[in-house]
Amino acid sequence: MTNTKTSKYYMKKVAIIGAGPSGITAIKNFADQGFEVTAFDRCEGVGGNWRFNDPSGHSSVFETTHLISSKYTSFFEDFPLPDSAPDYPSHKELLSYFNAYADHFDIRKLIKFNTEVTNCKKIDGDRWKVEWNTLGSDEKNIGEYDALVVCNGHHHKPRYPDYPGEFTGELIHSHEFKSAKPFQDKRVLVIGGGNSACDVAVETARVSKSTSISWRRGYYLIPKFMYGLPTDVQALKNRWMPDFIRGPFTKLMLEIFQGKNEDIGLQKPDKSLNATHPTVNSELYYAIRHGKVTPHVDIERYEGNKVIFKDGKSEEFDVIIACTGFKIKHDFFDKSLINYEEGKVPLLHKMIPADINNLYFIGLFQPLGCIWPGAELQSKLAAQHLCGNWKPEKSIKELIEIELANPDVKQIDTPRHTITVDDYAFRARLKKEINRSISA
Repeated sequence: MTNTKTSKYYMKKVAIIGAGPSGITAIKNFADQGFEVTAFDRCEGVGGNWRFNDPSGHSSVFETTHLISSKYTSFFEDFPLPDSAPDYPSHKELLSYFNAYADHFDIRKLIKFNTEVTNCKKIDGDRWKVEWNTLGSDEKNIGEYDALVVCNGHHHKPRYPDYPGEFTGELIHSHEFKSAKPFQDKRVLVIGGGNSACDVAVETARVSKSTSISWRRGYYLIPKFMYGLPTDVQALKNRWMPDFIRGPFTKLMLEIFQGKNEDIGLQKPDKSLNATHPTVNSELYYAIRHGKVTPHVDIERYEGNKVIFKDGKSEEFDVIIACTGFKIKHDFFDKSLINYEEGKVPLLHKMIPADINNLYFIGLFQPLGCIWPGAELQSKLAAQHLCGNWKPEKSIKELIEIELANPDVKQIDTPRHTITVDDYAFRARLKKEINRSISA
């Protein structure tokens, strides 16, 4: 519902880029505070990354993609998932959920679909000029707004691995992987140890002549169920434990439930459990133990269609699927203004820059669980900040420095691990600030 008291004094025009899970909750919550909202999205409808095979090419999900966090931890607070949803919903079920959200809060009318934002720049102090065009058209449109909210996600600009030599077979990124069918009877190598890599290896192994997986380092594989419960639900029961107990305890449980990596040819993790983003997969162990997937260490170099691994082994492949993550890209900003491709991302609560007013990023974080519950809270707090109901207790610059110096989890220094948060701790901080704005 619109906050009429607020809207009377703060009827500002707000541009929102993106109508995926983070975007739709931003649209809803900024509209609730009385702002005049215009949203833009390249896709044909809401859902963003969960729009399998959308003509825009934005989505990175594939035919068999399911959520890696359970339905019990993966919903908007003001719009729960239906009781009929399975423990781990598919991309189709999630898209239905996001469509239902958009219809329930009647926000579709605020979105320009099939629209690409091409440029955003500051004008008149703290206002923004936004340029966009309809996909397939060269006609430019321009609008001026009092605030800009960026919700375009961070899973759509592929990051490719860089190895010496040249691979003469087919090399694609997981972003292009939609189905295992094109890999029928082919010799497949999957690069990566994250969720996409393990899923792609399992799927291609069902139809390929052979499937191998190459890991740069050891990863912890976390099953989707423990003690009969979704693993994230079970993990919540253990949050009372101090970190120095919970980490070793979880590692022991993983070894008891599924064995050790090194027993089946996978690298032994040499870092703490949360040093890398968790890989939630119950099938890779099964596939390896059934001879469907062959594990390899990191790649040394390419030689034509042959791959030389760092342990001296070599093998010929027809296709390599690089599941090596994505770049944080905002092509509509001049890089002198915003460039978060490398290094730490200096944003308060992962959303507010120190030196650019009336700019918010929603969903630019990587939780250890589901992203949109945190994005929902970010949206509520950002809207409260824009209408003047919430102010940080210290300068934004100072608070950002504190936040960067005290991350939720200490992860390895790679481009993939610059925006990680512990989702429950992150949500708790956001709720605390929201409650402070309400009580002010």
